[in-house]
Amino acid sequence: MSSSEYGSHTWELLLTVDHQLEGVDKEFLLPVTGDLHIGGLMLKLVEKIPVSQDWSDYAFWWEQKKCWLLKTHWTLDKCGVQADAKLLFTPQHKMLRLRLPSMKTVRLKVSFSAMVFRAVSDVCKMLNIRRPEELSLLKQSGDTLKKKKKKDKNNKEQVTEDILNLCNSPVSSGLPANSGLYSKTMAPIYDPLSGSPASSTITWFSDSSLTDQNCSVLALSHPNCSPEMLAEMYQPRTLADKAKLNAGWLDSSRSLMEQGVLEDDQLLLRFKYYTFFDLNPKYDAVRINQIYEQARWAILLEEIDCTEEEMLIFAAIQAQYHVSKLSLSSETQDSTCESEVDEVEAALSNLEVTLEGGSTSNILEDITDIPKLADNLRLVRPRKLSLKAIKSYWFIFRDTSISYFKNEESAQGEPIEKLNLKGCEVVPDVNVAAKKFGIKLLIPVADGMNEAYLRCDNEDQYARWMAACVLASKGRTMADSSYQPEVQKILSFLQMKNMSSQATSDPESVDMKPECFISPRYTKKYKSKQLTARILEAHQNISQMSLVEAKLRFIQAWQSLPEFGLSYYIVRFKGSKKDDVLGVSYNRLIRIDMATGDPITTWRFSNMKQWNVNWEIRQVAIEFDQNVSIAFMCLSADCKIIHEYIGGYIFLSTRSKDQNETLDEDLFHKLTGGQE
Repeated sequence: MSSSEYGSHTWELLLTVDHQLEGVDKEFLLPVTGDLHIGGLMLKLVEKIPVSQDWSDYAFWWEQKKCWLLKTHWTLDKCGVQADAKLLFTPQHKMLRLRLPSMKTVRLKVSFSAMVFRAVSDVCKMLNIRRPEELSLLKQSGDTLKKKKKKDKNNKEQVTEDILNLCNSPVSSGLPANSGLYSKTMAPIYDPLSGSPASSTITWFSDSSLTDQNCSVLALSHPNCSPEMLAEMYQPRTLADKAKLNAGWLDSSRSLMEQGVLEDDQLLLRFKYYTFFDLNPKYDAVRINQIYEQARWAILLEEIDCTEEEMLIFAAIQAQYHVSKLSLSSETQDSTCESEVDEVEAALSNLEVTLEGGSTSNILEDITDIPKLADNLRLVRPRKLSLKAIKSYWFIFRDTSISYFKNEESAQGEPIEKLNLKGCEVVPDVNVAAKKFGIKLLIPVADGMNEAYLRCDNEDQYARWMAACVLASKGRTMADSSYQPEVQKILSFLQMKNMSSQATSDPESVDMKPECFISPRYTKKYKSKQLTARILEAHQNISQMSLVEAKLRFIQAWQSLPEFGLSYYIVRFKGSKKDDVLGVSYNRLIRIDMATGDPITTWRFSNMKQWNVNWEIRQVAIEFDQNVSIAFMCLSADCKIIHEYIGGYIFLSTRSKDQNETLDEDLFHKLTGGQE
């Protein structure tokens, strides 16, 4: 280099090219100036490489700063790049292995430079999963992998993992996804029985590797898992163990590369937010199946607690799903489209039903009458020293409030107490076998929650009052059109629980492995024949269900569990000398005693005024109504994860069916990104 070329403002920058070309150098030393922009640096580098190829997917990765240089109009000086910088010229899209909730592993190309929120959205387009904002990527912690690695050392013969390779799809290649997958009028239609795409809609997948075969693999479950397979998987025993499961969520506002993810690593694709919006069997075959699978594994691995009776119900639904799938596979399926309905006609039909809203007499009745319930119920008030006061009162439910009186004759006067249920938490307390039908109400007050229990006499009374309480907690009255469907849903769930009056089939004549449907805790407690008999008892109620119906019923039963949707973290509250567990749900935060597992205080998002994070000391501070404020430090994970959970749930609460499926990504990052 001549002295004129090597001016006072010129310096040398070492660039490394990530390629697999034989006989071509990987390192290049280029003379540059501080006012050279990133795009110009790319051009100079490509001109130096003796082989011509498509470099459009390549970008600079700054190894020391762990960041991408994606703003090609920025100069080196503006980026802060100096002579000691190590820049890697590497593809933005790389191979990644994702383990789905169904335990199926897919291998595909994912953007390592885009924010995780955008990368997950692209992956979901490829897998035909709507509402990608409900999912995220999870990196398994070392503690959850220890047990599996220990098992692997004992097993010399390793079974090759079955991986679905989707690396040739448009999304994987960095190209825009086919808009037909998400079109309102050209969305794929699924067989309601098998859950697989109807033959006439396979053409919408023709430019993607997600063909009919691959889609069926993702939309159908394979519930036969051996007890040995369950034993190899991580099973949380305590709240601290459950907290480990949620420690590895990736930051949605940063890229995979920035978070230490390498090419061909394995991550878990999971539903992070438990608010499943607009589930539609017509469009959501893959999505429904993956939710079902996540619920099924959570039950089997005891990540969520359920009673023995509830476990048998879950087992019965799984058994029904398995039986339905076997019966479908044994019959010759004709993939004609005779039963398909034109989507425009279906939309018009739905609109007509919505506008009619039932018969004219019902409409007039809804307008003129104020719906109310009036019954004799028993009120249970918790007292100190574990004593409970149980007394019968005359209850009246009107609008979103419950009033109770000494008796029916005194109902015209002032009530003993009026309970406003708007914003309250409603928890079922039911034991069908013991004829116990209770409703637990957690009513928000300034310093937490007040508890009240209502005891009903029978299933019908319980269903009516429970449905009214659930709607009232959301600010809706019994005049709402969803009241009667809610009553029917509760009655159908109670019917599932009612096993005592059902006839028991001969267990020996049925080829069933109950260990595939029951968590290890209960398989150790009972013999196989006993479990088979009890599963068959519960199965009698649901023996006519289709595949999709069984999965939706399973999801519904999962959602009814008291611990549904809770993600646990170990925290230290400001001013406290001991660690507690914080449960994060879609509508509330719960402080839980780590030793006993008992809830201490509940704070609802609806009462939250603001929240912020002190990034220097990693402390989350939240202010609620009535001058209630809390602050805590997260010990089991980065506080950014809890911050993102809170913002994410608030973001999801803004969704409505009137909107199209395009997301306000900027709003999501404003609510979850933080200011680090």
